[in-house]
Amino acid sequence: MDKLENFKFQLVILLICEILILGLLAVLNIDVQTIILMSVLIAFNVFLVVWVMIRYDREKKNRDLNLSRILGNDAKDALLFGEVGILVYDENLIVTWFNDFLASRGLQLIGKKLSSWNPAINDLFIDGVDVVTIHDGEYIYEITQKENSTVLYVKDVTECENLKVLYHNEKSVLGLIQLDNYLEVSQYEDETMNSKMNMGLRQPVIDWAKENNMVIRRIRSDRFYVILNEEIYQNILENKFSILNTIRENSNEIGVNVTCSMAFARGKRTLAELDETVMELIELTQNRGGDQVAVRLDEGEVKYYGGNSEAAEKRSRVRARVMAKAVRDALQEAHSVFIVGHKNMDFDCMGANLALSRIAAGYQKPVYIVSESGGIEEQCLEAIHYFGPELKDRHHFISEAEAVRMMKNDDLVIAADFHNPDHCNALGVLDKAGKVILIDHHRRSEKFIDNPLLVYVETSASSVSELITEFLAYMPHAVDISPQEATFLYLGILIDSNRFKARTGVRTFEACAVLRNLGVDPNVAEDLIKENIEEFEEKSSIMRFGHVVFDHMMIAAVNTETFLSKTMMSKCADAMLSIKGIEASFVIGYTKENTVSVSARSKGKVNVQKLMEKMNGGGHFSAAALQRENTSVENIENELIQHIEETLKEETNHESHLTE
Repeated sequence: MDKLENFKFQLVILLICEILILGLLAVLNIDVQTIILMSVLIAFNVFLVVWVMIRYDREKKNRDLNLSRILGNDAKDALLFGEVGILVYDENLIVTWFNDFLASRGLQLIGKKLSSWNPAINDLFIDGVDVVTIHDGEYIYEITQKENSTVLYVKDVTECENLKVLYHNEKSVLGLIQLDNYLEVSQYEDETMNSKMNMGLRQPVIDWAKENNMVIRRIRSDRFYVILNEEIYQNILENKFSILNTIRENSNEIGVNVTCSMAFARGKRTLAELDETVMELIELTQNRGGDQVAVRLDEGEVKYYGGNSEAAEKRSRVRARVMAKAVRDALQEAHSVFIVGHKNMDFDCMGANLALSRIAAGYQKPVYIVSESGGIEEQCLEAIHYFGPELKDRHHFISEAEAVRMMKNDDLVIAADFHNPDHCNALGVLDKAGKVILIDHHRRSEKFIDNPLLVYVETSASSVSELITEFLAYMPHAVDISPQEATFLYLGILIDSNRFKARTGVRTFEACAVLRNLGVDPNVAEDLIKENIEEFEEKSSIMRFGHVVFDHMMIAAVNTETFLSKTMMSKCADAMLSIKGIEASFVIGYTKENTVSVSARSKGKVNVQKLMEKMNGGGHFSAAALQRENTSVENIENELIQHIEETLKEETNHESHLTE
């Protein structure tokens, strides 16, 4: 009928035009015959228009009659069958009528406002909202508004929505459970202790999985494979992965350093891809120190839960020996060696670079330290100048541009004291490298150097200097380490362990003993890191901004135009930990134009790494940092306090759950 209506409209336009032409002919005194002919034509067109309009109205009535004849009084049954409701309201949004389908659901809405059924219906009268979904008891309805009317259409979508929920809850989730340090501990214990560990550590994991209706299979003595669905995963997430605390508490009772890590993945196209993802995630938890959960759902970012304890020091030296052998094999195959560190190199980074340079030199390889790019911390630079002649005679210090120009396909790059490419002081070298060895002691973040030849990330170590010092004993030849180079290694350990207060184990002191035998003079080392009067005054001025928050933390937000050095910020953060009752400290300030940095420290009860990661920073459990551009000190302080509040609330809720 749309074509008929359109034809009628065209005839009306033609008729108007003909009348105008007839009037024009009369004005121009055209002969009578022509005027009579035009009049007859107009009369015919008038007849045609009337006939078309009558036919259109007749067709419309016939259509309405046909619809009535087909449905008749059973139209309401059709709406009931289709579970479609119609609801009419007035200008005050008060319901004036609804059909039998809605009445059959027991609704009593006549004379009441639409919002009395569900407040969400009001959203339909907001621009941009066409459909709302509401829950009414066991039913779920989808409601839309008829355009330019006071009618709402209501559709029962309960079955569809329930199927969506069921589909989501039944999605497959794969998981791995790892007992951190279990292998290292068990191989040194007798059968009695191993039996206790089996009952106190492995059995609770199996019981926990079965209680939560997971399929669990042990694939080696310290690792379990689990299969679950989304509903089960959400339940264990809601319970904060309680098995982590269970293993930690049982481990303390038995007297061993064993924690639990887990990885869960969901959303890949194939189970093989899901398996590969979960394997990568469990490695992430291990490289971050264990005692935590890594989760990747669909294609989202990796989320971490737990991480409430420091990485336990491993008692076995097997890994150090194996890694040392792998490093020397790679050195033997390389033509030249390039050593890179992180931006603003500190004593730990520089000490590791110097020692690696001497190890590579022992294999008669050309070796270069890329240190003329990316910056060096002030005290470390002063120490380099102090030992200048000795170091320059034994090492080749070059820039990033020089290294890129010199590099060849068979050259080896060693990255020390970092694993995030964004932190590298010579990113061009990493991009061009064909073979990269990575040695680090920081908890692993999601960003990682692509396709390294060898990865040695030991989060239980105090520093990279400690790791490299251990390598010296496993080299087939005596490594020529001078007292000056040993001093850099010693200061790397001293500073990164906060004077042996954090991440310090037996192996840390054994490494220091090795360095003492190599000629380290502790008095000279202390002189190199002593503060001058200007630094003391700067430190005091920063400390004045400190204030206590949440009874056991301290924040110094230095909201001045003065730029702070990161070294001074970390010193102040360490100093605040010496205040009685303070478990964590944060120093916030501008380090350059439009750039705010945070230095975070902890005694070991507060995981400052998790807090910094929430703000896109990172670091260690007890030492972490953040740098952000185009913000203010005040904004960063407020954001930090908000994250601390959320973390404390999560911990309180978790403790309450355990108590219940």
